[in-house]
Amino acid sequence: MKVLLVEDELKLARALEKGLRAEGFAVDKAEDGLRGLEMALGCRHDVLILDVMLPYMDGFEVLARIRRERCKVPVILLTARSGLDDRVKGLDLGADDYLAKPFDFPELLARIRAITRRPSSEPQLILRVADLELNLGSHELRRAGQIIPLRTKEYALMELFMRRKGLVLSRNMILDHVWASDMDYGDASNLVDVYVAQLRKKIDAGREQKLLQTLRGTGYVLRDPS
Repeated sequence: MKVLLVEDELKLARALEKGLRAEGFAVDKAEDGLRGLEMALGCRHDVLILDVMLPYMDGFEVLARIRRERCKVPVILLTARSGLDDRVKGLDLGADDYLAKPFDFPELLARIRAITRRPSSEPQLILRVADLELNLGSHELRRAGQIIPLRTKEYALMELFMRRKGLVLSRNMILDHVWASDMDYGDASNLVDVYVAQLRKKIDAGREQKLLQTLRGTGYVLRDPS
């Protein structure tokens, strides 16, 4: 599941990003309202966590604009302003939930789970490459209908490959997306190689069609060879 976090308090943003990545989420960040609006309008995220008090454009305006553009991403507003008028304003503009600062991280996770479980008129998002399917709602990976169990980092890596199918990803690109919140990940190059090898074993071992490929000196790519 992919989260867009729009928060200008750097310490809080880093803590939330680290916690979300540890839970298996892919996280994009913006530190002001204008950048947050630009990223949100792509409608490529499963959840938007949006602070109200932002530089250049506040969260209410960001929310109003993305709803005018018919972007239906679920939105959780974060703010230190917990008054009833602000809560009502946010919900009237199209927010799905509202969380007053300070809050506990488990509560934010519970709010994310709640809004992503709500029935939607749109189909559940499933990413596909050949006979490989990743369900972003249930976090299930299947190949030819068979469930492939994944650990947290393996899921984050698999989602990155699936979202960028056909594109060559360097080790540095993979580290930036999957391990960005980890303060110390030792031998970075070796870490990526080890996890890719584990993932390749799970999805390709014993199968005639190999999907996860290595381009020596460049990086890795997930693609349908047919």
